[in-house]
Amino acid sequence: MNEIGTLEAIDIAGILRLIPHRYPFLMVDRIVGIRGDDFAIGIKNVTVNEPQFQGHFPGNPVFPGVLLIEGMAQTAGVICMQVLGRQGAGAAPYFLTIDKAKFRRPVYPGDTVEYHMTKTARRKNMWWYRGEAKVAGQIVAEGEVGAIINNI
Repeated sequence: MNEIGTLEAIDIAGILRLIPHRYPFLMVDRIVGIRGDDFAIGIKNVTVNEPQFQGHFPGNPVFPGVLLIEGMAQTAGVICMQVLGRQGAGAAPYFLTIDKAKFRRPVYPGDTVEYHMTKTARRKNMWWYRGEAKVAGQIVAEGEVGAIINNI
């Protein structure tokens, strides 16, 4: 962590320590630009060998929009769990709400998705975030997600 409270990055090992998701349902590979639980960018490298492409438009693989929303939620969950530290030991984030989801353009294998997550509210063990999924600087999806952390 640097002097202004920004954690530079969380790698895949750190993500696996903080949330219970595992392959094939882990939708974030790295998290960068973390500012407490206020903001972070999750990174997802989309590859053609992922299992969803076997059935989501074979011959024209398109990354499912619902998985973009899941990636946003996982990014938010990681930063919440990071902030909780030891208090969050044994806890897990669960989806609470999905609102105002919009899908702007398809995401394909070879794309790198950035999940830009900004906290909008927190009450006790509940967090709400506004997210934008971007590829090459262009918004591909957006929405608002909420989560509750159990056992804290």
